[in-house]
Amino acid sequence: MIVNVKHRRTLSAIFSDPIRANILWDDIESLFIALGAQKKEGSGSRTRFTLNDVHGLFHRPHPRKEVIKPAIKDVRRFLIEAGIKEEDYDE
Repeated sequence: MIVNVKHRRTLSAIFSDPIRANILWDDIESLFIALGAQKKEGSGSRTRFTLNDVHGLFHRPHPRKEVIKPAIKDVRRFLIEAGIKEEDYDE
């Protein structure tokens, strides 16, 4: 699992309060892959990820590239359930 500075910044943004609305989907997807998640494309905008035996189903944002706040909550919940903590990846 290779987590670079950009991934750590994305992870920090996901766990920040208040929830940010300017996190790009591509950055979240890149973080998931760097953490070891498997990706499976679904129909339409659906994308399924499996990380540490935890499954998450997400919808890629469109036409915008930024993820909406409720979806950031879902991403945060997925990471927590998969055992990912921001402090484990602090610089």
